[in-house]
Amino acid sequence: MRKDGIFIAVEVDDQAAADTALARRLTEACPVDIFAQGASGALELVERNLDECVLCRLCLDASPEGAVRIVKLYDDSAVLA
Repeated sequence: MRKDGIFIAVEVDDQAAADTALARRLTEACPVDIFAQGASGALELVERNLDECVLCRLCLDASPEGAVRIVKLYDDSAVLA
């Protein structure tokens, strides 16, 4: 899954997005509420909050390597790694 804001895009591996435990960790970790859990427990991206990303890396630290990617659209689509 991927959602694009004006400055930031967030990509989450589809298999990771279906993991309810990971969805909970990401929802708790993000200080600007980019991640939420849907009624099924699966991860949802809150599109209106994407550009609030402060590049804190907490979502990257809370997820397995490669499960979440933060793309800086303003920097030639550089990936925060």
